[in-house]
Amino acid sequence: MNRPREIGYTDELLADGSVHRSYEDGRQEWRRRGAGGVVHWHDDRGAAGTDELLGEGIIKRVAADGTVTYGRDIGYGRTLWGRGERVLINRTSFGGRTGAVLGALGVAALAITAAQFPPVSLTPAEEEALRQQQAAQSAQGGGGGGGDAGGGESGGEDAGWEGNWDADDGGWADDDFG
Repeated sequence: MNRPREIGYTDELLADGSVHRSYEDGRQEWRRRGAGGVVHWHDDRGAAGTDELLGEGIIKRVAADGTVTYGRDIGYGRTLWGRGERVLINRTSFGGRTGAVLGALGVAALAITAAQFPPVSLTPAEEEALRQQQAAQSAQGGGGGGGDAGGGESGGEDAGWEGNWDADDGGWADDDFG
């Protein structure tokens, strides 16, 4: 069992349809959904890039410099990044608030295990297979899990997006990757 550093965040839907994300560590990020469900982001530290929800709860973050990192939505508004050293918690969503309460109560089901770690790398073929899986799940009405792909630290490794836009209409929805 691993005890990652927890960083909470809240999302605010802005009038132009974008989202302003505030992290508990003081960082700020602005997010806008693009074509194909990809989210474009930039932060207050000059970093920018895109987040894409793949299948199996995996989130691909590509920083403007081309650096690729992966996260994994592990439920209850939590997204795990790196090798388990950091988890982003969506304090805006009901799931995130529920997860925080259950975690404080010591519910063992919320423990993070190595099996939940996101991949360190994926081949283009593996990414495409996960995209197809996600597309099939979305077509069946599965929506495709939340997560957190935000972050925006200049290193590009911190991300999270239980954002909250509905992929169909660009509106706010609770199942958008962190």
